[in-house]
Amino acid sequence: MLFVVAPFSNLLAIPVPALSGRVNDYGAMISAQARADIEAKLQQFEATESTQIVILTVPSLEGDPIEDFSIRVADAWKIGHKGSDNGVLLIVSRDDRKVRIEVGYGLEGKLTDLLSGRIIRDEISPAFKAGQFDAGFVRAVDVLIAVAQGEYKAKPQAKRNSKPSMPLLAIILLLFYFMSQIFRGHRGGGPMVYGGPGGGFYGGGGGFGSGGGGGFGGGGGGFGGGGASGDW
Repeated sequence: MLFVVAPFSNLLAIPVPALSGRVNDYGAMISAQARADIEAKLQQFEATESTQIVILTVPSLEGDPIEDFSIRVADAWKIGHKGSDNGVLLIVSRDDRKVRIEVGYGLEGKLTDLLSGRIIRDEISPAFKAGQFDAGFVRAVDVLIAVAQGEYKAKPQAKRNSKPSMPLLAIILLLFYFMSQIFRGHRGGGPMVYGGPGGGFYGGGGGFGSGGGGGFGGGGGGFGGGGASGDW
């Protein structure tokens, strides 16, 4: 059954668009002026640092997970240079309101999964939520360049409330109650009462595949799972 379903699932996946430059705005989200400015900035950065940063916007993923789509884009475009693997791919789906940053092997030490997620959450999503797409893309490029140069400092995380939460207070009170019953039982010969709470956890994960080749200047960069996804 899997052999029958797999080919049809591939047919339903949206095709990878052609790589036409460093800014590929198929989703019509960026103004002509901002697109030209970003293209020039990325071209200059690549000329001085060799790192390739490429943007792709699409109207919709049509139900395709953004992680799967990014695999196919990276496989077809092969951003970055062979050996240094210094490519970054920023993908945005307009109608799905989804964002993903894919990071080449050579930049994973600087642009970690955690930092990629924080960039989406703190730098890109606020502008997109306000409908300021030009500003969001400009900010994203500035931050990615700063990270690649080792100059970006992430915003400090908000401090958690140090006061005990209500469940913790309830557990503490129960422990005091149980202890008092235990001591009372020892003194008066009564029964000993004991008990304890339980809990659980959950976790998630993701995947990514290696890059392919072609385009305006993709030079053989490899990808291996670095990056993060988010929305706005």
